[in-house]
Parts: sequence; structure tokens; C-alpha cells
Amino acid sequence: MIRYLTAGESHGEALVGIVEGMPAGVPVTPANLDEHLSRRWLGYGRGGRAKVERDQVKVLGGIRFSHTMGSPIALLLPNAAYEKDRTGWPEKMAVTGDGEGIERITLPRPGHADLVGAQKYGFDRPPHGPDVRPVIDRSSARETAMRVACCSVARQMLRALGIEVGSHVVRLGEVGLDDPADWAEDRDALLAEGGARALYEKADQSEVRMLSDELSERTIEHIKATKKAGDTLGGVYEVVATGVPVGLGSYAQGDRRLDGRLAQAILSIQAQKAVEVGDGWRAGRRPGSEVHDPITRDDTDGVARWGRESNHAGGVEGGISNGQPLVVRGTMKPIPTLIKPLGTADLVTGAAQPTRYERSDVTSVPAASTVAEATVAWEIAVALLERYGGDTFEAVRERIEADRERGL
Repeated sequence: MIRYLTAGESHGEALVGIVEGMPAGVPVTPANLDEHLSRRWLGYGRGGRAKVERDQVKVLGGIRFSHTMGSPIALLLPNAAYEKDRTGWPEKMAVTGDGEGIERITLPRPGHADLVGAQKYGFDRPPHGPDVRPVIDRSSARETAMRVACCSVARQMLRALGIEVGSHVVRLGEVGLDDPADWAEDRDALLAEGGARALYEKADQSEVRMLSDELSERTIEHIKATKKAGDTLGGVYEVVATGVPVGLGSYAQGDRRLDGRLAQAILSIQAQKAVEVGDGWRAGRRPGSEVHDPITRDDTDGVARWGRESNHAGGVEGGISNGQPLVVRGTMKPIPTLIKPLGTADLVTGAAQPTRYERSDVTSVPAASTVAEATVAWEIAVALLERYGGDTFEAVRERIEADRERGL
């Protein structure tokens, strides 16, 4: 079993992470992790934090001579804003002391974890409140930086096994596409060229991570207009994994179904509100003849190789991977921190007033798509090690290669 934990606050000194259970011998370097950390900052419409942070992870343990050792992997990611912003974060987030003289934030922001988090952990009342700062700083999407770093360790294992994960944005606010058939040709051409890695490398060339230049231009104009109006935008992205072997996941128990795990992986990311696998909601509006994928078989090389004529199922049937590309789409809500504030009530006085503005983006959908890649990669790695697990990477690879020789 592999797992990871993250700790730290958005404006604390650093984020830390622990990755446990990774087999020994997986090729990993800090540069491999930094690649996806830098991609997390992609996207037109990002806020001021993107100008401050230049994430580079420091490996404190668990990796020697560019390979995992089988022991827990310890990662450190300093928060540049802690020192560079010059707004007193070392004092505001001090580990010791009683907070005397530090501003208390008593206006919970609509759409955030502020109010419910304060109610749950007692920050809405003495002795620790009223002050929602502890909620703001831990619930922040800044946490995903360390999450991407942790998941990128597993992603390196997948890459060494020929499994890639990529993504692209298909809609941002009012601009975009809704039917996968409208982008399938462009996407599938990239997958045929270089798997999911070719997909994300192409998407990364767009400021909004879209495959269409025309859509990218329209989307940027839409973001500009939304910013001028003091509003924010959500959107939809698609994550695809290629090279995934047959048999990951299980129908035997609900919590082992691969599609269920992928859905949880997406919804575990801050501000994500919906998930669909394969045709998703469209499957409920079409007859079975247009939804299910006819099965094929090829015995030309003496090995029975099974396939599908289409991939409406998104690479998962009965909770198990079927060898086709995994296709998952996520929907992110508009960022709830608006330049033009929504209404709230003060925790102390109860008086209604406009909410406090915390530095924010107009949209983070392009960035969310890269985080979704990371969480999907992690769930694939978990399911893969359940099926092929061993203490060494070589043992895992030998078992997968043996299955591939049998046509799986």
C-alpha cells in the first residue's frame, strides 16, 4: 500500500510531504518533481501569488542516487511568500506566542471553507477565535503544490512503466466545447503520436491549456472581460491516461472500483464540484447502441489481444481498467473570492457587510487540470501496486511485462 500526507499552511514557512510505501528502485530526481510543480503555475488569469512563488522541492530522505530506497520519502517546499511578501507572515503564522496584536479575521468568505471550518474546529469562538485565518491557510489550494510533488513520485514510477497522464481544458466559463466528439480527433491524434504526455505538452503551449488556438484566443478575451467586471470563472478539463494495463481496480467491493477512486481523486481537489468518466452524463441521454463499446479480438501474432471499437466507457468497465485510455473530466467552480465582494456577516457582531478580499485569481482551471493529472496518476499507481505490488520496482516491472506478453 502506498499513501501520502501533506502538512503546512499557505502562508506558513513551508509545505511538507511524506510518501510511504513506494517500491525501491523507482527512478526519481527533484527535477522530475519540479517539472510538474512549474506546470501547476500555468494559465492566463492567475493572481499575484504566481509572481512570488517559484516552487522547487527539496528531498530530505527516501531517495538515494536518483532512486527510491523503499523507505518513506520526505519532501520540503518552502513558501516564498512567507518572507518575500513583507506583510508580516512570520508573525501572523508564528508557531509560539499567543497572537497578541495580530489581526483577527472575522469575516468568513462565501463559497470557502471559512465558516464551516471555523465552526468545526472552534475558531468561531474563544479561546482560539473568532479568527478564520487557520482555516483560510490550510484549506487554501496552495496545499496542492505539495500534493503535486508527492503524486509526481508515483508519476515517475508510471512513466518508467510506459504509463502517462495528461490533460487539457475544454471549457472556461462561457467559452469552450461540451461534446467530447468535438475535440476527440485532435486529442486522439496526439495520443497516437506520443501518448498522454504529447497531450499535456501540446496543451501547455496554450495560455489556457486548450488544444484549439481559436478557442484559446476567445477564452483569454473572456477572462479579461470577467476580470474587468470583478468576477471569476470556472470550467471543465479532461484528464487522459495511456498505457494503463487491463485489470486495475475491482468489481468485488465498491471501494476498490477504479472509476470510483478516480472520481474521489478529482473531487479531493479544492473547488472541484463534478466528475464524469468516459461519456459521463451524455451516456444517460443516449441509447445503449451508442454508448457501449463493441469488443474486438486480434490473434495475428499468436496472442489473443482484446480491444474495443470505441471508448465511450473511458477505459473502465465494471470498475476495472480495460486497456483503453482512461478518460476522466472534472468541473471546477468559479473561485469564490471576488474583487466585487459578496455579502457575509461578522463573527463577532453578526452585522451584515461585504466580505473581505484575499488575493485571488480570476480563474485557476488550467492549473487545476495539472493538479488533477497528479491525483489521477496517484490513484492509478495505487491500483497498479495492488495488482502487481512488490518491494522493488524491478519486481513490479517484470510482472507487468509478463501480463503484456499475454496480451493484457
